[in-house]
Amino acid sequence: MAEICLPKKKLDNKVAIITGGASGIGEATARLFANNGVRAVVIADIQDDLGQKVAESIGSNICRYYHCDVSDEEQVKSMVEFTVQKYGRLDIMFSNAGTYSTSQTIMDFDLSKMDLVFSVNVGGMASCVKYAARVMTELKIRGSVVCTASMGGSVGGERFTDYFMSKHAVIGLMKCASKQLGEFGIRVNTVSPFAVATPIMVSSMNKNIEEIEKMFQPLTSLKDVVMKTKHVADAVLFLASDDSAFITGHDLKIDGGFSA
Repeated sequence: MAEICLPKKKLDNKVAIITGGASGIGEATARLFANNGVRAVVIADIQDDLGQKVAESIGSNICRYYHCDVSDEEQVKSMVEFTVQKYGRLDIMFSNAGTYSTSQTIMDFDLSKMDLVFSVNVGGMASCVKYAARVMTELKIRGSVVCTASMGGSVGGERFTDYFMSKHAVIGLMKCASKQLGEFGIRVNTVSPFAVATPIMVSSMNKNIEEIEKMFQPLTSLKDVVMKTKHVADAVLFLASDDSAFITGHDLKIDGGFSA
């Protein structure tokens, strides 16, 4: 009988961290990673009950939940150390945790509110890249770091000024890190989704999923496609895997042609 050769899964035997992994884009990506052969995926979040449930539903043999507020650098450091101590390595860091802002315009700009947004969206991202890069270089792992930016990192906005500013900073962080870490074989990229109806967007806009999708779908070129978290997860899987082995310093827009 001929031997059946199953296709190798894209993340075979790799170890990954996903911040903001308890819901939305992070949860979708954790499930996709689990279906693509990861040895382990650690989902980090501050939504403890939800994070535990997601980890259990994926399977405790593959997925672990870890409480981490990414605005606290020491918690980020501990999260990375936990992962390496438990699994012996770190191949993929998906720095995805983020927050929205209040509807700030420049005329009523509140610097204290901006600081709160930047502590998560910029400081948290920088800490995740920093500590992932340190262990990857120490262990001589040619890893992949992916950060969640946004279409708001390439354009301006009529409101949410500090959020747009923070996402511009994420893309700047990625470009610097990709230059500095390339000599170690570490790739750094960003994904920039268009509006996707995640729980945090539903909460911040005070609208349900269907209302948000109906609002933004006509702005894209793909009139028969509604943006979902799966579309972002698919892009992250590509950047995390060897399929993108020669791609670094790239901002991958997932916008259905909006920016065109």
